Amino acid sequence: MKKRVIVGLSGGVDSSVAAYLLKQQGYDVIGLFMKNWHDDSVTISDECPWLDDSNDAMLVAEKLGIPFQTVDLSAQYKERIVDYMFNEYEKGRTPNPDVLCNREIKFDVFMKIALDLGADYVATGHYCRKGTIEKDVKEVFQLLAGKDNNKDQSYFLCQLSQEQLAKALFPIGELQKPEVRDIAAKADLITADKKDSQGLCFIGKVRLPDFLQQQLKPKEGVIVEIPKNNFNYTNTKKSFNTKTEELQYLSRKAEYAVADGEVVGKHQGAHYFTKGQRKGLSVGGKVEPLFVIDTDVKENVIYTGQGKNHPGLYKRALFVSNEELHWVRPDLALKTDETMNVLARIRYRQPLDKATLYKVDSGLYVEFENLQSAITEGQFVAWYLEDELVGSGVIS
Repeated sequence: MKKRVIVGLSGGVDSSVAAYLLKQQGYDVIGLFMKNWHDDSVTISDECPWLDDSNDAMLVAEKLGIPFQTVDLSAQYKERIVDYMFNEYEKGRTPNPDVLCNREIKFDVFMKIALDLGADYVATGHYCRKGTIEKDVKEVFQLLAGKDNNKDQSYFLCQLSQEQLAKALFPIGELQKPEVRDIAAKADLITADKKDSQGLCFIGKVRLPDFLQQQLKPKEGVIVEIPKNNFNYTNTKKSFNTKTEELQYLSRKAEYAVADGEVVGKHQGAHYFTKGQRKGLSVGGKVEPLFVIDTDVKENVIYTGQGKNHPGLYKRALFVSNEELHWVRPDLALKTDETMNVLARIRYRQPLDKATLYKVDSGLYVEFENLQSAITEGQFVAWYLEDELVGSGVIS
């Protein structure tokens, strides 16, 4: 009996080649397109509207001679991704919809549909790999970085579980992007030269402020510039009684007040802005551009600093609470007071940096060897042992 694989065909080149390779490998392949979005009012229309994508996905399936259908997951997408995003932005946190989309939609709702259709596996066009090892007579699945360093997408899958990985296949993880395009061209797939979509998972390019304004009403507030010699940076503490005390200090949130700086402009809502952001502030006349160093959604104030080296942008440590801590490899999970040396990143495409994990009763500290720019609440930190992603968490 051939093993059945259902491929999430997105209408892009990566998933097209994933389907092609699986067919070559002798699997019984079915293509499924996920429709996750109905509201075109916030989509920048000529950038990857879902209709073109579903059409391309259908043509690829036809070319490969595999069955194809579309599933409408927009209700689940709205509830699990969009509502969550609005909720996070309202709290002044910055969510990562792509990570959530993989955990909640592709490898949960979509996977359940696939398994109901008799699939043995679900495949996607992600640039990452899956490994299998045996530990205590049990199969353990590994999430490994893609071979193409420029395209490695393991970070986006940092919330997957062993159950999800068991059923997942990543056919292009061993390939470089140019090889993928080459395979598509040779197989005469319509997506061979198609541009990669940039934008929210399955929605396409969205005007984020328009998108957020649907739920979060504009509310005028002030933009405050904090000088580089603010007391938060000059009165640094040097001695600590315990390592935990030091980590608490290093990961603390700086406290700012309007009186600490100069009001330099107005904005339409602190919840539309995120730490490290430069665009959209519309404040001129500065020697260096302003960057958001903090937002206060309660008081509706945006705190900014001049230049990308402003001390308000940098921290060495962060904290993840137990509720938001996830181990892709539960067998490696730390117990209280244990530590682990890892490589970690706080955003996609960021080079991995050396870090140490410290497990405490309430959660986990990640202390980096180097200062990190714009550690942002609500984003995901992911940690690796060599090229294996072993765990992740939401930054508190």
